[in-house]
Amino acid sequence: MDEDRPTEATPPPAPAPAGSIPPKGLIERVKDILITPKTEWDVIEREASSVQGIYTRYVVILAAIAPIAMLIGEIVFLKLPVGYVVTQTIVFFPLSLAAVYVTALVIDALAPTFKGVKNFMNAFKVAAYSQTAAWIVGVFWIVPRLAFLMILGLYSLYLLYLGLPKLMKVKEDQAIGYVGVVIFVQLILYALVMTIMWQVAAAFFQPVIVISPGVVTYS
Repeated sequence: MDEDRPTEATPPPAPAPAGSIPPKGLIERVKDILITPKTEWDVIEREASSVQGIYTRYVVILAAIAPIAMLIGEIVFLKLPVGYVVTQTIVFFPLSLAAVYVTALVIDALAPTFKGVKNFMNAFKVAAYSQTAAWIVGVFWIVPRLAFLMILGLYSLYLLYLGLPKLMKVKEDQAIGYVGVVIFVQLILYALVMTIMWQVAAAFFQPVIVISPGVVTYS
């Protein structure tokens, strides 16, 4: 009888090739990259994406968290001049967006150095999605006394460590050095963005003197 015949097991579906699935929505991507990053980078690699698309549906939204929170916190709690704080925000936000693109350029350019494969789209995915944790914790700027919780954003380093070698096809023995160089570049870019922000704000509002990063007094 037919029902006595052994049935053949249905083979699992083959993974979708790179660039063949639609990108996830914002909330779903944030949740999955933070909770299950190891498997999420595989999904990200297979997504059909564009630089403009990732910017508009993801980077611009999340990167706005910190400057908006800082704007509110410095005006409401620190009582800094509105014009000074608004100037900071106007300068900081576009520079932080540009820093993502520059990071992607560096990641792509360094790939052959660490025996990886140049692929700017993948490099941009790494630069954008690995920053998720750092952008989310920016909400703590809204209450300056909670700013110390920004340290939770270091989780983004782990996201970078998982995603960079996977998407840029770098072997394990080269991954640490690659990640280390990219982190160094990110620190330089962050310092540059913050310095420009403080200097521009101080130049337009002379009564405010920036003594050191985060320390403001009045003449």
